[in-house]
Amino acid sequence: LFAEAGVQTNGNKRNQVLKIGHGGTLDSAATGVLVVGIGKGTKMLGTMLAGSKKYTAIGVLGKATDTLDATGKVTEEKPYDQVTKGDLENVLQKFTGDIMQVPPLYSALKKDGERLSTLMKRGEAVEAKPARPVRVYSLSLQQFQPPLFTLDVECGGGFYVRSLVNDIGKELSTCATVQELTRTKQGPFTLEEHALHEDKWTIDEIAQSLERCTALLLGEPARKKLKTEHPGETAVIC
Repeated sequence: LFAEAGVQTNGNKRNQVLKIGHGGTLDSAATGVLVVGIGKGTKMLGTMLAGSKKYTAIGVLGKATDTLDATGKVTEEKPYDQVTKGDLENVLQKFTGDIMQVPPLYSALKKDGERLSTLMKRGEAVEAKPARPVRVYSLSLQQFQPPLFTLDVECGGGFYVRSLVNDIGKELSTCATVQELTRTKQGPFTLEEHALHEDKWTIDEIAQSLERCTALLLGEPARKKLKTEHPGETAVIC
């Protein structure tokens, strides 16, 4: 791993530091792609992950929670029998393109240096952040079996799928929350092609994964610049 990350060792690996960083948090109940930078690759995360993200979300109509997902306490329940597939598809058009979105109270956003979610769990009063511009490249309904519905979302940075599902529920004159959320793509990395599943978290499998992911960096301006600044070193993101 030291060699793949371009870290020179002095023979005493116990005293060797290997920097590791991730390219953006996932909701605590979410699964899917989480890109990790190793060694000099940590400096490339911002550039490499500037592209869109994709998610598959299963929402449930008629129920709202304080966290906007299944981990929270139910705060509201409303009828949803009046909602049709056509209604839902029509509403999705309102949430495509450049829109304004209010982030969830339970989030990684910070107030006075602490995450809002941490403050909420301590029982402290937290005001909602103001609505901010976000971008939705595509939004489609994949399945509708009331009260459940499945969405495919491609969005830009700073977007919260939990807020999207909550807003969709309100637009349909009911309420809705996220039951399951999976990130299927982050930047050039996809769940199907590049994710390393937990049963393969071994040194050999991780090293092979680094080799495959390094191929994505070939030709990237950020990689060329990094190699110029640090001769003989390699950057790895996986």
